[in-house]
Amino acid sequence: MPTPLELRHLRTLAVLMEAPSLSAAAERLHLTQSALSHQLKLLEGVYELELLERRTQPVRLTPAGLRLAQLGLQVMDAVQAAERDLANMAGGSAGPLRIAVECHTCFDWLMPAMDAFRPHWPEVELDIVSGFHADPVGLVVSDRAELAITSEVDESAGIEFVPLFQYPMVAVMANDHRLTSRAHLTPKDFAGETLIHYPVPDGLLDIMRVLGPAGVNPPRRTSELTVAILQLVASRRGIAVLPSWSVQPYVDRGYVSTRPVGKRGLMSRLHAAHQAGLSQRPYVRAFVETLRDTSFQLLPGLARLSP
Repeated sequence: MPTPLELRHLRTLAVLMEAPSLSAAAERLHLTQSALSHQLKLLEGVYELELLERRTQPVRLTPAGLRLAQLGLQVMDAVQAAERDLANMAGGSAGPLRIAVECHTCFDWLMPAMDAFRPHWPEVELDIVSGFHADPVGLVVSDRAELAITSEVDESAGIEFVPLFQYPMVAVMANDHRLTSRAHLTPKDFAGETLIHYPVPDGLLDIMRVLGPAGVNPPRRTSELTVAILQLVASRRGIAVLPSWSVQPYVDRGYVSTRPVGKRGLMSRLHAAHQAGLSQRPYVRAFVETLRDTSFQLLPGLARLSP
């Protein structure tokens, strides 16, 4: 008999089994929350059963929803296995995949994504181009890497950019810093403060998108290591602006304090960049999807990034 279930429904329910909220699940699925709710209501109308306990936090599936979510996990695993088999038949399951990164904190989510990818695509020669690269896309253009993780988009070089996600950047300061009295920081709050950051050009510093137009250029101090930056901040040597996920464990332990930059916050973006046409290789598509899925599972505060 025909069934109303589609792969997208099963994937939605599988994600809901792990997500802390409807909004978090919608971000991971690259849907609006209303579109996700519409999927659920459609299935609930067909089966005449509630699939979600809507009065609980975190979100919780009903027994009926859990049953379909378990089916979703099984089906998605089977689909991925079939796609790998088809890739083998087409000779597209093996090849080099060297990755270049421009962000010092990328390894917080890149390494788990690589670990999740390897068992499913063992013939792919997965590797990281060692070191931080101010121009990772240039390595792709010169065939020294197949994939670059970058915040900048420039399609003039025949490179294809695939959106990964956007995430909040927060100002980090000592717990007794005078600016902890503010609900959020403005450009003038940085004037006279030492800005501690990674040794990268200003064009790669998200905070300069805010300070530059305001004419604020504070004194600088740099460090290669996140933990060293946090130590300097805790010692009242200056303030930093870092991804929220990279500092949250230290905030939870009471080591430093954070504040948003601006009333709406400061968001940074990341894309995967590769040579045009490389997305036709199944393992490349699978790796980019694994990057996105793993990040939404592990990192708080991520938001969908549209093309």
